[in-house]
Amino acid sequence: MDFKKIRKTISRFFGWLGFNFCSLIIKVTPGKYLYGLARNIAYIGYIVARKQRKIALESLNIAFGSEKSPLERERIAKDCFTFMAKAGVEILFLMDKPSLLKKRAQIVGKENLDSAFSDGKGVILVSAHFGNFPLLLARLSLEGYQAASIIRHMRDSRMEKLFMQKRAQLNIKTIYSQPRRACVEDSLRSLKNKELLFIPLDQNFGSGGVFVDFFGRKAATATGPVVLALRTGAKILPCFIVRQENDTHKIIFEPPLALETGKDNQETVIINIQRLTSIIERYIRKYPAQWGWIHRRWKSTPS
Repeated sequence: MDFKKIRKTISRFFGWLGFNFCSLIIKVTPGKYLYGLARNIAYIGYIVARKQRKIALESLNIAFGSEKSPLERERIAKDCFTFMAKAGVEILFLMDKPSLLKKRAQIVGKENLDSAFSDGKGVILVSAHFGNFPLLLARLSLEGYQAASIIRHMRDSRMEKLFMQKRAQLNIKTIYSQPRRACVEDSLRSLKNKELLFIPLDQNFGSGGVFVDFFGRKAATATGPVVLALRTGAKILPCFIVRQENDTHKIIFEPPLALETGKDNQETVIINIQRLTSIIERYIRKYPAQWGWIHRRWKSTPS
C-alpha cells in the first residue's frame, strides 16, 4: 500500500472539510468580525501546519539571513499566515459583493494600464503570489477588463472546481501552465483578443526557465512574459495588490517595462526576466509579510 498517498488523500479530505466549515461560518459572520475570525484561523494554522511553517521560516532565512533576527523572521512568518487567512476570508466574503469589493480595492496607476493598451494589443500583467492577488483580477473584471490568468493545477480537484466557478462568475479565464504547448497557445490567443494576461512570476520553475538573482541567490524562473512580449509586441506591466493597515487594498500598476535588448534573444530574455524579478523583490522587501513564504522558491539550483 502507498501510505504516503493515503496520508495525502486523508489530509486533503480534512482540508476540504475545514474549508467548507469555515465557508459556512463566514456566511453567517457579520463583516466587522471577519478579520478577527481570520486571525484565529491563522493562529491555529501556524501551530498545526508544521510543514508550511518550516518552509516559511527556511525561506525567510534564505532571503534575509543576517539582515533580520530570528525573532523578526518568525514575526514575518506569523504575519504571513495571518494575511493568507485574511485573503481566504475576503475571497469568500467579497467575491459575491461587487459594490463592496470596489470600495475595498482602490486602483492606483490606472493611466499606466490604459497606456499599455494604447497600441491596440493585449497586456501582460506580471505579478506574484503577493497580497490578495485573486482580488486584483476580480476588481479589474468589475472595471470591464477581459482577463485571463495562468495558474497551476491545484492538488485538490474539489477546491479547484470551486475556485474555477468563482473565476467563471467574474468572467476571468483560466489558462493552465501545463501542458506547456497548450499554455502558450492559449496565452497567444488571449493577447490576440486584446485581453489582460496575468502571469505570477515568483515560483520555482524547475527546468525550462532561466536562473536569475532573487534575494542574492539564483532562482529558477519562467520566461513566459518576455517571450510572449517578443512574439506579440504586447506591453509588460508589473502590478501588485498591497494590503493597507485598515485591510483595504491598493492595486498598483507600475509603468510598462521597456524591454532591453541583449546580444541575442536568449540574453534579451534573461536581462528582462531579471528586471521583473528585481521589481518583485522590491515589493517583497517593502511588504515582506504579504508574500507567500510557504513556497520553496529556491528548490531548483543551477547545474
